[in-house]
Amino acid sequence: MKNTFYAILICLGSRVAYGQDNLEKYIVYGLNNNESIRTQQFTLKKSIYALRDAKSQFFPDLSFITTYTKAGGGRSIDLPLGDLVNPIYATLNLLTQSNSFPVIKNRSVLLNPDNFYDAKFHATMPLLDLELNYNRKIKQQEVTLQQIEVDIYKRELIKEIKSSYFGYAQSEQATLIYQSALKVAEENLRINNALFRNDKVTRSTVLRSESELSKYQSLLETARQEQRSAKAYFNFLLNRAPETEIAMDNYNEPATGPALVDSTVDKREELKKLNTTLSINDQVTSLNKSYIVPKLGAFLDFGSQASDWQYGDRTRYYFAGVSLRWNLFASGKNRYRVAQSETDKEIIKSQINYTNDQLKLQLILARNAYNSSLAKYTSALKQLAASEKYYQDELKLYKQGQALFIELLDGQNQLIGAQLQLNVSLYDTWIKAADIERANAGFGLK
Repeated sequence: MKNTFYAILICLGSRVAYGQDNLEKYIVYGLNNNESIRTQQFTLKKSIYALRDAKSQFFPDLSFITTYTKAGGGRSIDLPLGDLVNPIYATLNLLTQSNSFPVIKNRSVLLNPDNFYDAKFHATMPLLDLELNYNRKIKQQEVTLQQIEVDIYKRELIKEIKSSYFGYAQSEQATLIYQSALKVAEENLRINNALFRNDKVTRSTVLRSESELSKYQSLLETARQEQRSAKAYFNFLLNRAPETEIAMDNYNEPATGPALVDSTVDKREELKKLNTTLSINDQVTSLNKSYIVPKLGAFLDFGSQASDWQYGDRTRYYFAGVSLRWNLFASGKNRYRVAQSETDKEIIKSQINYTNDQLKLQLILARNAYNSSLAKYTSALKQLAASEKYYQDELKLYKQGQALFIELLDGQNQLIGAQLQLNVSLYDTWIKAADIERANAGFGLK
């Protein structure tokens, strides 16, 4: 029974810290395959295309435009050409003794062009438009803003991957502890049955052994279910099948590292996001003030227009010009827009101060939680040593017939409880360290 029980003692001690290679690989894998990250990347790509669209507004636009009209009826203009010219032509014919000058009829011309086409190339280009300039700057800041959004989600995902990884390791170790405890309970039952058959112990001792065996069977099954749930959640974060096996790194010491002593929140993307939003607001304010400067643009048309699909030197034409638009009066709308954006600026500044205080508080709470888990780990180490000594003493007395079986069980249960507490507190330091790393943005994003 003693040798069987020592299997419990090596469960926690069997893991020697050789680094976190597997965890680092899982983090990279998760960042590359998580569906939410992919969605954020698509949104970022959309912002980049919006920036390119804003930049393209500074270049000329060229389009081909053609129209054809067929008309009949409607308004017309009466041209009395015959009344004006025929008397003159009649006099000329009389003087020349000829019919060289014909009789001309009065004409009625439709206002709507009939059988008429107009085909042209139309080019436009802005020469001076501050709105386009500020819009381009805003789109640039929006790309930065979306990149920050991606980084925020990456940091949260990294924290979740680490926490779920340590949670799985915690449940795996608990399963091993209960497996060893179950073997001890099975050995106790075997020995007590033999002693009962030889009238060395009472029936109650056997019943108590059976009760202990049933208890650890139930606890082991619960631990296995928790382990399966932890595995499924971890694989969900990595976008893998729920039952995919997890390669574990080795840990036997609480979490340490430079990220745990960093007490600043300057690297937090949430602050970068608000500062970028403030910069965008400044550009919006400038955009709203740009109405003071007129807009200047140029255009050029080059084409052909004629009736009956004629084409030649007399049908071709070009038409060029410059347009100027200056907003002189808008009933105060522009001033109100400027006032709104300046008010938004004060709101954002207030949010920056409040968020900065929130993030500092989050970091303080995370550090306090880590210190608490570290203290629990130190206490669990001492409890494990005391529980092991107590169990050894009870085991020796039980073998000598000087202790009851219930006293031996008490020693065993205390030792198993101490090992479970050590397991929980050990991985809890790593989970709390991940919280600190999230709170001070200590993990380096590539």
